Amino acid sequence: MAQLTSDRDDPSLTWLNNADPETARDAVVRCCSAPAWVDVVTANRPYRSLDDLLNTSDDAVCGLTDHDIEQAIAGHPRIGDTSGERWSRQEQSGTHSASDDVRAELAKGNAAYEERFGRVFLICATGLSAEEMLAQLRERIGNDPETERAVVREELRKINRLRLEKLVRS
Repeated sequence: MAQLTSDRDDPSLTWLNNADPETARDAVVRCCSAPAWVDVVTANRPYRSLDDLLNTSDDAVCGLTDHDIEQAIAGHPRIGDTSGERWSRQEQSGTHSASDDVRAELAKGNAAYEERFGRVFLICATGLSAEEMLAQLRERIGNDPETERAVVREELRKINRLRLEKLVRS
């Protein structure tokens, strides 16, 4: 079992570093449902700092295949869907007070995006209003597939970082 060895190590990581592999995996998969990403993040324990953990996550996202990205996206609800798990609801809090018109436009935009790209629209929604999310959805629907894949990867990277921070601080 991995053990922290220095007073300079980040104490918020103690439980993650010392958890048995199954417990660590169960916790980390809440952040991202792509098994390849989970494998990298859990295999690289122990982490000396939050930055080490986040950098490992970033590297893992960069290494994901298109199939891995699809697995990660499968763990995310549509923008505006507030029935998801707690973190998703918190991240999408900007949609909770949205007008019915904006919600309807988000639903329409989600459907158009899914038809165009074959997957759920993924955005790091933390701190964004429903109107800002809708504007980005409308802008991104015009992307070519290659550009959109790069944007999705970056959005996933940002989401994973935020969720890992929540995970180790909870």
